[in-house]
Amino acid sequence: MHELLLALPVLLFSMVAHEYAHGLAALRQGDPTALNLGRLTLNPLKHIDPVLTILMPVLMLVVSGGRVVFGGAKPVPVNPSNYRDYRRGDIIVSSAGVLANLGLASACLTLAVGLGVVGSSLDSALIAVLQEMLAWGIWLNILLFVINLVPIPPLDGSHLLYHALPPALGKRYRELGRYGLAGLMLLIFVVPGALGTLLTPAFVLQRFACAVIEPWALGPMQVCGL
Repeated sequence: MHELLLALPVLLFSMVAHEYAHGLAALRQGDPTALNLGRLTLNPLKHIDPVLTILMPVLMLVVSGGRVVFGGAKPVPVNPSNYRDYRRGDIIVSSAGVLANLGLASACLTLAVGLGVVGSSLDSALIAVLQEMLAWGIWLNILLFVINLVPIPPLDGSHLLYHALPPALGKRYRELGRYGLAGLMLLIFVVPGALGTLLTPAFVLQRFACAVIEPWALGPMQVCGL
């Protein structure tokens, strides 16, 4: 329960930041749809989706035995026809969310080490808890970064792959997006070892981050195995 209380608020903020980044990038590419609909905000209430934000994280937590938890916020609406340059705009907007998560993971790592340096001389239980929450921030944002780059429609990675395909093949490939995340869920639950394979880059990045934090850890960090 302790770990859950630390992880869920961080996960919610990370998912909201991901969608906010999409909306902001779309606005800068000429599409005000998210802004006009009141979705260009960090207010989590505007981004909560019953399935993606609540059911999926709980389900993944149960299925993985508490090792993996991820989900998503309600996708920010965008209208690519408003982009000043469709191809460039779609690539930028699709990349914005994952880059936001990568940036948050890096920021959490920097802050976690900083708290370790400061807290080592203060012996503060609160600082230790904050550092543990930041460790969750690193892991969850790495997860969101890696999962969203999987080239299965409608994930962000599918938009990037789409533009690398020949037009006819790209069109047929993108039509798979009509099935939502069903393809990803089917892959995870039907193909043995699929989840572990998809998350291999995430585990590698996590091990690196935890190795950086370990000398400065102020207390136990279950997410890092410390």
